[in-house]
Amino acid sequence: MPRAGIALGSNLGQRLANLQAAVAHLRRLARPGDELLQAPVYQTAPVACADDAPDFYNTVVEIAYDGSPLDLLQQTQAIESTLGRTRGAGHHAPRLIDIDLLYFGNTIHAADGLTLPHPRLTRRRFVLQPLADIRPDLILPGDALSIAAHLARLASNEPALARVQSVW
Repeated sequence: MPRAGIALGSNLGQRLANLQAAVAHLRRLARPGDELLQAPVYQTAPVACADDAPDFYNTVVEIAYDGSPLDLLQQTQAIESTLGRTRGAGHHAPRLIDIDLLYFGNTIHAADGLTLPHPRLTRRRFVLQPLADIRPDLILPGDALSIAAHLARLASNEPALARVQSVW
């Protein structure tokens, strides 16, 4: 059964509570009995957002999932909607919750509004750091480097991440 990496972010409202609510929904989607991997939560400066955008809380989780990548995308978008995310406010607008699929087993996919592995995964510290916390040795499909190696080689203008909470 494929395991799916999922990035979570929030920069509005009760950020930690928003992430916790998203994880609660994701647990219900995961195959029962399989471990859900959960990275620490980091506070991060917004990337490609307005200058006055609030800081994000970001993390990564990994679940085992029985359906297809497109099924999981639909489910995660439904979770965003349930938790109060409104679309149409702009691609980089502040948001209560943001859920992005990072990878889905060994799947390489680029159609139907979904690209896997996520095309910017290895260029974003706010994704690489939490993913490296739970899956440092993961090598993405079509890649030759581990997540830890990508993080070590990252050339980014992003400021260092501040760990908010290890267990949440």
